[in-house]
Amino acid sequence: MNIIHHGAFEGVTGSCHELRWEKYGILIDCGLFQGSEAQHSLNIDFAVEHIQALVLTHCHIDHIGRIPWLLAAGYRGPIYATEATAALLPLMLDDGLKIQLNLNQNQRNQFLSLCKSLLRPVPFDCQAPVVLPNGERLALYFRQAGHILGSAYVEVVLPNSQVVVFSGDLGPTGTPLLVDPVSPKRADVLVLESTYGDKCHQRERERSENLKQIIEKSLLDGGAILIPSFSVGRTQELLFDIESLIAETFAPVLLKGTELQGDAERLKWEELPIILDSPLADEVTKQYALFFRLWEKEALARKNMGRHPLSFEQCITVGSHQQHQSIVNRLVSTQEPAIVVAASGMCSGGRILNYLRALLPEPRTDVVIAGYQAKGTLGYSLSRGAKRVNIDGEDIDVRARIHHLTGYSAHADQADLVQFVDNIGQGPTKVHLVHGDIKAQSELAAKLRSIKPNCEVVVTAGQNIVTA
Repeated sequence: MNIIHHGAFEGVTGSCHELRWEKYGILIDCGLFQGSEAQHSLNIDFAVEHIQALVLTHCHIDHIGRIPWLLAAGYRGPIYATEATAALLPLMLDDGLKIQLNLNQNQRNQFLSLCKSLLRPVPFDCQAPVVLPNGERLALYFRQAGHILGSAYVEVVLPNSQVVVFSGDLGPTGTPLLVDPVSPKRADVLVLESTYGDKCHQRERERSENLKQIIEKSLLDGGAILIPSFSVGRTQELLFDIESLIAETFAPVLLKGTELQGDAERLKWEELPIILDSPLADEVTKQYALFFRLWEKEALARKNMGRHPLSFEQCITVGSHQQHQSIVNRLVSTQEPAIVVAASGMCSGGRILNYLRALLPEPRTDVVIAGYQAKGTLGYSLSRGAKRVNIDGEDIDVRARIHHLTGYSAHADQADLVQFVDNIGQGPTKVHLVHGDIKAQSELAAKLRSIKPNCEVVVTAGQNIVTA
């Protein structure tokens, strides 16, 4: 058995790992490089003739974005994914092909038709057998990872009964929308993400309280709250928390020195417009609603009470570009309070750029950075306190207030990752740390060695290709 890393071992994007048994292999994810890591070629620079299956842990673009290039390289084997991931995959790939390659609808439909023909949806905790050409068989199991809808870590049982586990991206514990990941009973070898291997997040109650304070200040001062957000996962967590705050608060707030249309003197929380300006995020949110059986108990309880935690009266969805531009112009001219949730999450493209270009120079604007920002992205520059940024060739002064809410990360932090490994009943004897920079991997490695002293922990950052 060998494990070969084709991406996300020196950084946090481009996830692609090969598990090779004898002369055959299966791929775990095939993701796009982003930010400063985007200098890597999109082309598949490894042989695919021996690859018998592609296994997807979830639908973020850094885990699925190179699938078009994999198929262009000749791969025509099955694509295994959970049922929810299989439902989200065409949406995400269609959006990616439009942005990355500027393909028209007919071209995208041809590709998506091929992709759908290869998809093999698998329910959680059910076996998916992969029969190799030599007659031997691997068994795949998807276990809930709690990262985004449908996300899974993958257990692979080899013909010699050895168990190899690929974490994909693990979610944090204690979030109210998706269930917590539960450690496997056995893992002989573990390939583990380390995105936040050197950090600890705010917890759910703390993040919600911090968001509440930002909103209340905006209601007093006027100005928009801009939240760059990933269409899958982050957007839904934010909507869930905003609905909770609205339901719990309903407190009237006095506006000082600000006039809204109709010169209203007071604005109640329940009247605050929540603008979801991302057609893709809107479609993904509908899938979250369809797969409500994967929600955590707290979210299900709210639904059973008749509340709509992801679709509520104040949430305005924006469709056309004309409507989008109209809202941007209105926020600039009126300075009225509003919450805008728009893609992309790293400010590397999408509709959030028009809001930032128009409103970053305004001191009453609040920008909430709610998750990981890859080096080289606009989001990274803003999170590091840049006072002047460039958006599509135009230099923009940053006078807006920038806030960091780490509790909205969909990734497990150091404590969660250590707990995940500590709770494995049997093993592991070896851990490969991936999907993190060298600092995150090194600090997490030290923690893991202390709780699993007989386990070999491999820091893959800084190495070209790792085998084990």
